[in-house]
Amino acid sequence: MEKISNLLEDKPVVIFSKTSCCMSHSIKSLISGYGANSTVYELDEMSNGPEIERALVELGCKPTVPAVFIGQELVGGANQLMSLQVRNQLASLLRRAGAIWI
Repeated sequence: MEKISNLLEDKPVVIFSKTSCCMSHSIKSLISGYGANSTVYELDEMSNGPEIERALVELGCKPTVPAVFIGQELVGGANQLMSLQVRNQLASLLRRAGAIWI
């Protein structure tokens, strides 16, 4: 968990992704559509990507990508983000984390 915590520090939105994952691309587009500037870690391009992926599994991320943290809290993957979007709760979560100011 410490590896993940260090990557989340002082960042309102963090997305763990893989360049080949279409759901990761969709979630990155959804969040950027709100004007949020998220920090994206592409695990398949990082030397310690497999280690971070194991840490995400330990946190309960299955599948491991996309894994979205808002306000340093694990929100979940694509299903959870889309559910928040459909229920009109994603924008308020992004606002509370300081990721957007609308």
